[in-house]
Amino acid sequence: MKTTIKTPKVYLIGAGPGDPDLITMKAVKAIAAADIILSDRLVSPEILEHYADKNAEIIYVGKECSKNASTPQSLINKLMVNYAFQNKKVVRLKGGDVSIFSNILDELQTLKENKISYEIIPGITAALGAAAYAGMPLTARNYATSVRFLTYYKSEILDENYWKELAVTNDTLVFYMSKGNLSNLVEKFVELNVSREKKIAIIEQATTPYQKVYTSSFDDFKTNFADKNFASPSLVVIGKVVNLHEEFSWLENAEHEGLYFKSVVNGSLVPATQNFFQYAV
Repeated sequence: MKTTIKTPKVYLIGAGPGDPDLITMKAVKAIAAADIILSDRLVSPEILEHYADKNAEIIYVGKECSKNASTPQSLINKLMVNYAFQNKKVVRLKGGDVSIFSNILDELQTLKENKISYEIIPGITAALGAAAYAGMPLTARNYATSVRFLTYYKSEILDENYWKELAVTNDTLVFYMSKGNLSNLVEKFVELNVSREKKIAIIEQATTPYQKVYTSSFDDFKTNFADKNFASPSLVVIGKVVNLHEEFSWLENAEHEGLYFKSVVNGSLVPATQNFFQYAV
């Protein structure tokens, strides 16, 4: 009888922006077959509850930099390698898409160095999910012909010349991981006399039962939201397309308060506060 020899393999999977129904079928099949799942914080708990095998080991490797409570990337890399060499089917599960503002390069380099095969399974990134659930086409005709994905979690990321270009471009701008520097971001655009046709939107916990969308002109932002502490995760959209939200929004702002995703406490993840299907529409 011929013996099948297992070879180590890791699946790098995007779980989508929050709503568990937005995950791909390919991702579901890989999760269902996994022995080990290394899961980020921004992954719907419903995905793991409904699709992971009951015997699979789920290890939370969340990151929440704003609270200085994150699993070191070096540890995540070691876990992938160690379990792969045990011939386990390993899934590295990330929120959104694996290739947008994630540490996938570190993980790919680690797998390559250790001669471990891998597969990348894309997911719906937060910008696309948030815009769709806010009724805000990112490249609407006569509003924007292109979109940029950016981040502004520390000031040195963008130099002065680039700021000036961002202030005048007709591109839709989507800022990830930037709520901590939101006031500075707005002040910068105001200083550069951004067009009054452009507005800013902050989308909290997009595609989840707790989604809320806040929009404002740049001139009124300080008055409206200076003291507002937006929930995590929050995505920032800037451009003319924000004006479309009021007309084409199809999902009402959540009436209840809460945090959908797990929070990092002392390097561990604690459960989300509510069940998705309790509030699903």
